[in-house]
Amino acid sequence: MPGGKIAPKAVVGRVSLYLRQLESYQRQGLTTVSSSQLGDPLSIKNAQVRKDLAFFGQFGHAGIGYRIGELIGVLRHIIGVDRDWPLVLVGLGNLGRALLKYRGFRTRGFHIVALFDNDRSKIGANHDGLVVEPIESLGRIVAQHDIRLAILAVPADAAQGVADQLVARGIRGILNFAPVSLLVPPGVNLVGVDLSVQLQNLVYKVQQSQGEVSCAG
Repeated sequence: MPGGKIAPKAVVGRVSLYLRQLESYQRQGLTTVSSSQLGDPLSIKNAQVRKDLAFFGQFGHAGIGYRIGELIGVLRHIIGVDRDWPLVLVGLGNLGRALLKYRGFRTRGFHIVALFDNDRSKIGANHDGLVVEPIESLGRIVAQHDIRLAILAVPADAAQGVADQLVARGIRGILNFAPVSLLVPPGVNLVGVDLSVQLQNLVYKVQQSQGEVSCAG
């Protein structure tokens, strides 16, 4: 990155979208792509595409555009998914079990290597070769596998306490599916996924597009 600068969150988010689109083009057999071809399916202007990519370096080729295979490799390295990342999953309720079966994690280099729950009836159960461990085993297993990432799929009232335990045992990145805001110390990265909030945003956009919303006053 230029001058050691950290890319803004919005840029990183768009780069992830570019990577996904490039991989789609690669599966279609394409070898090169222009900034317009990359941005149009994502509703991102070509000037924004070029600006985002230029933050990390110059990857375009005159008269060609971007070589897809080359750019995929660069973006994977920038994001950090050119290596495998072991994960722990905490919470084996309906959502946790669904996340465990999601194949997209493994294809992107994310591997769930340990499962945890505080429900004694679930501890010891086997899910695809992984045994559900008690939360008390967290520190040992995190250290054993050098794990830095966790997925949190527990009820809202338990989420902060579990997050505190994760942080205390060396986890530095948490993907939180609990519908609650969490407090984590500096140096720990937190991303919240609240499906109901996303649906609310979607409903607002649908109403706006259909002219069903009017402002008071």
